[in-house]
Amino acid sequence: MNTRSTDLHQAGPTLWLDAGIAPLDFQLPKGLEAGEPPEARGLRRDQVRLLVSYFPGPCLLHTQFQSLPDYVCPGDVLVVNTSGTLNAALHTIRADGTPLELHLSTHLPGDLWVVEVRQATQDGTLPFYSAQAGERLPLPEGGQVTLLLPYRPDQRGHDNSQARIRLWIGILEVPTPLEEYLDRCGFPIRYKYVRQEWPLSYYQTVYTTERGSAEMPSAGRAFTPELVTRLVANGIQIAPLLLHTGVASLEEHEPPYEEYYRVPAGTAQLVNQARSTHHRVIAVGTTSVRALETVADAQGVVHPGEGLTDLVITPERGLRTVNGLLTGFHEPKSSHLAMLMTLAGFEHLKRAYQEALHGGYLWHEFGDLHLLLPESM
Repeated sequence: MNTRSTDLHQAGPTLWLDAGIAPLDFQLPKGLEAGEPPEARGLRRDQVRLLVSYFPGPCLLHTQFQSLPDYVCPGDVLVVNTSGTLNAALHTIRADGTPLELHLSTHLPGDLWVVEVRQATQDGTLPFYSAQAGERLPLPEGGQVTLLLPYRPDQRGHDNSQARIRLWIGILEVPTPLEEYLDRCGFPIRYKYVRQEWPLSYYQTVYTTERGSAEMPSAGRAFTPELVTRLVANGIQIAPLLLHTGVASLEEHEPPYEEYYRVPAGTAQLVNQARSTHHRVIAVGTTSVRALETVADAQGVVHPGEGLTDLVITPERGLRTVNGLLTGFHEPKSSHLAMLMTLAGFEHLKRAYQEALHGGYLWHEFGDLHLLLPESM
C-alpha cells in the first residue's frame, strides 16, 4: 500500500486537552489496521516489525521485535505491566429488545464499576448513547448491571439529548466469582478493525501474573519466553508492576481516566538503581509509564505504592523517571501521543510516524511496535 501522500501535522485543539497541547493528527489507512494476530499471518509473536527511533534526532531503524536485545544494554531496566486481560465483554439486551454489549472497564472502590454500553452495527460495535440512569441490563446466568450515573461529573444532571454519555458508574451483580463468571460468559473486547473473534489466550502476555485489564496491555504481547531469557542473560533487568487497563476511547479521544495500579518495592528499587547508575529505564507500554510516574516524586525517585491513578502525561507535566519506551502505534489525536511527545518531542514523533506510515507498519494491539530511545544518556 502506498501511503506516502499521508500528511502529518499538529492537530487543532481537542476536547480533552487541558494543557493547551495539540497532539499529532494524521489519516490512518484502513490497510494499516492489524485485524488479526501475527500468528494468523504465519508469524511468531516476536516476528512483528519494530521501528527503533533515537530522539531527538533523525535516526530511525527498521528491524523485527526478536532483535530487541541488540538495542538494550546491560544494566538497562525494562518495566513491564503484568496485568492480564479479562473476558470483559458481555452480551445483554435492553427492555425494548435492543441487543447490546456491556464492556467492563475499571473496578472502583465500594464494589462499583466503570462500564460502557455498546451496540452492534455492520461496522462493529459503537457507543450506545441512549442508556439511562437507573436502567438495569440483564446479563447471562441471572447476572445484571444497574447504571447509576455518568462516570464523568460534567455529564451528570443532563438528559441524553444534551450529553453523549459513553461511560457509566454501575453496580455489577453476578452469581459466581467474577473471573470465573467472565471465563464462562464473557469474551474479549474487540473493535471493528478486528474482523473475527479470537480466544482470550491471544490477548495475554507471556508474563501475566494477575488478570484485571479490560483490554490487553499490548506493548508486551510480542515477548516470548525465549526472548525474555535472552534479555536476562544479557544483563537486562526486568521490573514488574501492575496496571489494570480500562476500555479504550477510540471514538471520542477522551483523556485517560482512573485505573488501578500497584508498584512493588522491588521494582522501585531497580528503577532507582538504574537511574543512579545512568542506565536507561525503558517502560513497556504507556500503562507502565503511567504507573511509574504516579509513584515518582519531584526528583524522580520511585516509591512503592498502589491505588487508582488519574495521571495524564503531557509536555507541560513532563516525565520524571522514564527515558525510553516500547509501545505500539497509536490512534490520531489520542492522549497516548501526548505522552510520546513528552518523551521524544513533536518533531521526532512526527518523523517516526511518517516513516511508520510510509513503511506500512501495522497499528493496534495485534500490530507492530515502536521503540523510542534517547540518543545519549
